[in-house]
Amino acid sequence: MNILEIIGKKRDSKELTKEEIDYFVNNYTNGEITDYQASALVMAIYINGMTIEETTNLTLAMAHSGDILDLSEVGNVVDKHSTGGVGDKVTLILMPICAALGCKVAKMSGRGLGVTGGTKDKLEAIPGYKTEISIDEFIKNVNKIGISLIGQTLNLAPADKKLYALRDAINCTANIPLIASSIMSKKIASGANKLVLDVTCGSGAFMQNIEDAEELSKTMINIGKLANKETVCIITNMDQPLGRMVGNTLEVIEAIEALKGNMDEDVKNVVLELGAYILKLDGKGNDIEKNKKLIEEVIVNGKAYNKFLELISNQDGDISYIENYNKFEKSKYKLEVKSSISGYVHNLNAFKVGQIASLLGAGRQRKEDEIDYSVGIELLKKVGDKVQEQETLAYIYANDEQKGKQAVIDLQKAYLISAENVEKPKDILEIITFIKKSSLI
Repeated sequence: MNILEIIGKKRDSKELTKEEIDYFVNNYTNGEITDYQASALVMAIYINGMTIEETTNLTLAMAHSGDILDLSEVGNVVDKHSTGGVGDKVTLILMPICAALGCKVAKMSGRGLGVTGGTKDKLEAIPGYKTEISIDEFIKNVNKIGISLIGQTLNLAPADKKLYALRDAINCTANIPLIASSIMSKKIASGANKLVLDVTCGSGAFMQNIEDAEELSKTMINIGKLANKETVCIITNMDQPLGRMVGNTLEVIEAIEALKGNMDEDVKNVVLELGAYILKLDGKGNDIEKNKKLIEEVIVNGKAYNKFLELISNQDGDISYIENYNKFEKSKYKLEVKSSISGYVHNLNAFKVGQIASLLGAGRQRKEDEIDYSVGIELLKKVGDKVQEQETLAYIYANDEQKGKQAVIDLQKAYLISAENVEKPKDILEIITFIKKSSLI
C-alpha cells in the first residue's frame, strides 16, 4: 500500500477501503506523507466525493489520530455544536440552562476565525475566567456543579487540524464529506455520547443554501449512526446575524440578559429548539414542547442565571462583571449607523456584518491575531423591521476612529431597505433526526 495508489484510486472515482484511509491519515499526521501528496488526494475527494462509509472511516481515523477524551465517569453527555455563524452566543445561554435542568455539560469550544465568532473568546472576555484547565479539573467541575466550558486543551483530532489548514490553502473547504468528517471527528474525540448539531444556513454560514445544509446534516447523522453516536441536526437561519450583538463582550452582555429572560425572538427560538432536543437525548423527556416549557421555567425562576454565575465563579471568573456588566471595559467610540431612506429592512447580510466586526478587531483574520473584546456591533433593526429616514439602524463600537467611521459606511451597505413590507424570516428551517438509509455523497 502506498499514497500514489490511494491518490490514483480516488482520482478514478473508486472507493477507498478503511485500511487505505487509515494509512493516509496516520502517515499524513506523522509527516511521512507530504503536503503536495495530501493536496492531490484532497482535490480528488473534492471533485469525486466519498461514500458515507468512506466519510465515516475518514472521520474515525481523524478522531483517533490524537487524544480521545473519556467522559465515562461523568455519565451521559449530550454535546451541542454549531457549524458557525455571526452573533452566535447560544452556547453561553443554553449550556447553563441545560445544567440547571440536570444535564451534564462537559463542553470544549474553539476560538473564532474570520467572520465566525468563538465561544472560547467570549468566555475569555470575562475577567479571570479560565478556559484552559486540566482534564481532571474539567471532569471534576462537571461532577461538582454539572457544567464546565473550556477551550480545546487536548490534542484532539490533530489529523483534522492539518487537513483543515491544507484544505484552506488549496481552496477545498466547501466540500460536504470533508466538512462533515472534520466536525464529527472532533465531536467523537471530545467524548460525548450524543450530539445535537446546529447546522447554520445562509450568508453567514458555510452552507449557503438549504439543500447543502440538508446534505451536510444527513451526512453527519449517518456518520453518527455508524459511529454509535445518536445525532440530531437542527438547521437554523444565518442569513442575518443571530440576536442583536456581534462582538465578544457585547455578546456576553446579551447572554446575561437572555438568562434573565430578556431574549430576542430569534435567539429564543434557537435556544428552545436546540435545548428541547438536548433534553430529549439526555432522557429528560420525549415531548419537545414540554421540554421547551421546562427551559422557560428555569429562566423565569432564575436557576439558569444562577448556574451561569456558578460556572463563572467555579472557573475563577469575576462574577461582579456578570452581576453588573457596566463594569466591562467599553470601546472609545460609539457611532450611529443611520438609514438614508424610509422603508423596511429587506436584507441584512450576515457575512458582511461579520466581516465588519472582524475588521474592527472583534475577530481574527489569522489564528495568531489578538482579539479586541470591547468592539463590535449592536443591531437595532433587522429583517422585517420598519425604519424611517435618518433613524438609527445600528451602533458601531470601535477603538480606532477611522475603522469605526469606515464600519459605519460598510454597515449601511450591508442593509438593504425596500419600500415593500417584508416578513420576518424563519429561525428554524428544518429538523433532521433520522435517515432511513445511507446514501452516496
